[in-house]
Amino acid sequence: MSRVILALDQGTTSSRAIIFDAQGRPLEVAQQEFRQILPAPGLVEHNPEDIWSSQLNVAREVLKRPGYRVEDVAAIGVTNQRETTLLWDRTTGKPVSPAIVWQSRASEPTCRKLKEAGHEPRFQRKTGLLLDPYFSGTKIRYLLDRDPQLQRRAEAGEVLFGTVDSFLIWRLTAGERHVTDLSNASRTLLLNIHTCGWDDELLGILNIPSTMLPEITPSSGIIGKTDPELFGRSIPIAGVAGDQQAAMFGQTCFQPGDVKNTYGTGCFMLMNTGRTPAISKNKLLTTIGWQIGDQVTYCLEGSVFIGGAVVQWLRDGLGLIESASQIESLASSVSDADGLVLVPAFVGLGAPYWDPTARGMLLGITRGTTAAHIARAAVESMAFQSRDLLEAMQRDAAAMEIEMKVDGGACVNNLLMQFQADILGSRVRRPKITETTARGAAFLAGLGVGFWNNREEITTLWECDRVFEPQMAETERGQRYGSWQRAVSRTQHWTDAGEQGNGELCS
Repeated sequence: MSRVILALDQGTTSSRAIIFDAQGRPLEVAQQEFRQILPAPGLVEHNPEDIWSSQLNVAREVLKRPGYRVEDVAAIGVTNQRETTLLWDRTTGKPVSPAIVWQSRASEPTCRKLKEAGHEPRFQRKTGLLLDPYFSGTKIRYLLDRDPQLQRRAEAGEVLFGTVDSFLIWRLTAGERHVTDLSNASRTLLLNIHTCGWDDELLGILNIPSTMLPEITPSSGIIGKTDPELFGRSIPIAGVAGDQQAAMFGQTCFQPGDVKNTYGTGCFMLMNTGRTPAISKNKLLTTIGWQIGDQVTYCLEGSVFIGGAVVQWLRDGLGLIESASQIESLASSVSDADGLVLVPAFVGLGAPYWDPTARGMLLGITRGTTAAHIARAAVESMAFQSRDLLEAMQRDAAAMEIEMKVDGGACVNNLLMQFQADILGSRVRRPKITETTARGAAFLAGLGVGFWNNREEITTLWECDRVFEPQMAETERGQRYGSWQRAVSRTQHWTDAGEQGNGELCS
């Protein structure tokens, strides 16, 4: 009898494979980093073959661990870095270009032209998204423009597009399935979130042939089986979701009003809005959380481009720490940031500002400023940016108070979590199992094959590790957040709209 679920978690800097048991506990983890390609400031690329090989390697590794057999796996769940855009040959399966990563600002000129032509309201109304280089649609246009032969080949049906989930499933099924789930499709600028289908008008505006696009499937249910040569037998692929939606599912945020925030390379906050898309009036995104059967769950989302990546910058760019794990002890060695504010707008600002011309700034420096103060300001920047998102969500949802569940690598930082509760003025709940992204993919796959019966059963598996209660006085909270808002205003419109800028990009 199958007794585990295998989750494939393909991230921005590494690929992981995790085995989960029937209690939703991670039993085995394998991880492999892969190369980040930074051809110019503001541009980020991956080699698609690195994505595939690293993901295949870790999947095989965990299945070879003592005590596990491929026969034990009931299903595979796939979760992935979203918006990253890949093109490959329909016949050979080989990539025809680099993967353009979600962080990349490569398609900024395309977005600017579309805005100038007055198309943004139409895109926002149909897709729930804004015209920003973040999303896949303009990245496809960038790649087709970069190589004129690709446009011709795409129109002839020779070139396929997919986000990372689509590319992995194509490879896992030996080219039998060209699919994506509704959550990933909703991040492309090409999906009408009201009809849940590809939109011909938007495809026409971007001049993207519909033959390139994958079939859209629900997020849970068998959508294909792996090539038996990969693992020794075929395994059903029964769960797919973009990483932030998977984390939302892993946090069991199944009720309207539930909120989670992930502290990863960026910070990503989602609120469940139920079965109706809520179009934001505060520059948030409307996105699809997941589809199970015929039921579609919608979310509001706010995206911060540089979250935990600011710690990588302190380590790799400034050399203030030797490892990311040292950030909490260094930041905790001072009682506060001594008036220092760091706005990590290294690749512009995401929600709710959406300013690709912003650049990072460190304000309030004095002769007394130390490395510890900079570290503390870096930690606090993640919390300040998250408050920006939550305030916009509260205005959109008319919610007075929201308790937030947290996950991601940086949520283990107790200093960050306490400051987050303080600057929000509300409780922050951290789960015992913080592998929520992979866990969400496992839950979706398990539901798809009957490994778990329903969402009510899954909800009982979520356990709280710690609740962080706000301790900061309201007066201080207002003063600190006011300083942050003033600092953000200084960073905006720093470069000309068409300029990539000279800031070093963290990824």
